[in-house]
Amino acid sequence: MELRTLAAELPRTTMLGDVAIEVQGVSHDSRAVTAGSLFCCVRGTHADGHDHAEEAVAAGAVALLCDHPLDVSAPQVIVPDVRAAMGPVSAAVFGHPSRHLAVVGVTGTNGKTTTTHLVGSVAEASGLHCGVLGTLSGPRTTPEAPELQSALADLVARAYTAVAMEISSHALDARRIDGTSVRVAVFTNLGRDHLDHHGTMDRYFEAKARLFQPAYAREAVVVVDDDWGRRMVERATVPVTVVGIDDAEDLHLDMDGSTFRWRGHEVSLSLPGRFNVLNALAAGAAVSLLGVSDDEVARGLSIPVRVPGRMERIDAGQPFAVVVDYAHTPDGLAAVLTTAKSLGTSGRLVVVFGCGGERDAAKRPEMGAVAADLADHVILTADNSRGEPTDAIIAQIVEGVDGVAQPRADHEVVEDRTAAITRAVGMAEPDDIVIVAGKGHETTQTIGAAVTSFDDAAVIRRALATRGWVR
Repeated sequence: MELRTLAAELPRTTMLGDVAIEVQGVSHDSRAVTAGSLFCCVRGTHADGHDHAEEAVAAGAVALLCDHPLDVSAPQVIVPDVRAAMGPVSAAVFGHPSRHLAVVGVTGTNGKTTTTHLVGSVAEASGLHCGVLGTLSGPRTTPEAPELQSALADLVARAYTAVAMEISSHALDARRIDGTSVRVAVFTNLGRDHLDHHGTMDRYFEAKARLFQPAYAREAVVVVDDDWGRRMVERATVPVTVVGIDDAEDLHLDMDGSTFRWRGHEVSLSLPGRFNVLNALAAGAAVSLLGVSDDEVARGLSIPVRVPGRMERIDAGQPFAVVVDYAHTPDGLAAVLTTAKSLGTSGRLVVVFGCGGERDAAKRPEMGAVAADLADHVILTADNSRGEPTDAIIAQIVEGVDGVAQPRADHEVVEDRTAAITRAVGMAEPDDIVIVAGKGHETTQTIGAAVTSFDDAAVIRRALATRGWVR
């Protein structure tokens, strides 16, 4: 595509140099530039892309997108905000792929990954060829605009007709989905997380609320089982379908999943927990808005689906349950522990968790209080401590544990995560439930500058094997 054609996608541009030059790709990272690319000079927290424009041109960039003229020998498109322009330009370079896909965009604190996988499963079962993009498909929940548009274009090239994608609040703040046409936007819930970035819950909410405007989405599905969901219905400026737990009639829950009636049709969901029922209801409503019949949606929801690290049972034949879950927020941990408690087993509820370093420290005591209030035994350990001392992170969690007036649980600290998981599995007795929370699907752990292989599920299996259970 010619540079001047791309520039026409943007308001208030100034063009310098040979604007008839052909652009074949887009990049915002000078280290990843390929021949024929437009290099976007994004101003970041730690670096300014304008400072790397010469490197990008040397690597093969044929033009620059920048916010002021640069003394670099390359055609330039000058815009007021490079980040805001990068999404629409990327979409144009890749042929506006979202216009050729039924895009279901899912946002919320908890449940995004499960909901997108359910949308994908139900859509596929109904005959729509549906991709899934999100936490499990790349390093970012929502990729930067060039990578996102490239991924969407790849789906179109492979004859996909729909995609379910996670949309994070960071992505909305950073304008990563600008230029993407969302057919149905889904809001799952809002709980405390990312306040190191957003500052307040109101600002966090407003970041999410951007998705529910005509500039991004055509219509929406909103779960209204919390105040934030009800507030989102009022805030949205697109047509909204509301979803609530009462939509699941005759609901029965157990460790293997749930059964209920939805819009008069029987559903047998393979994912346990009331929160997963809400995820399923949201997914079902979204797919129905794509034109799939309620009967087909109900059949699709009843197909077993595995979402790695989300209420994932590790079963080697042992007489107690061990579950891995990504819960890393107060609300997420409360939902998982409440689900486990609701199963009514005669055994204890043991939870192993920590908190990530360099992320929203104020949620740490809240998670400690949740665990102390709902579990029988709590083992506090390392998560991805990053640049913070693990013992200092755990001390903040302990503040919350100690702040509960009449804690249900006792607690211990086992800083090494392998030892903590091994301890939990080793102490488990028949009918106990062990929850290993926080990392879910992740396969690495970051302590200081060291990134090492680490998989909660694999550690659990080894611990079970030492007790004689192998499958």
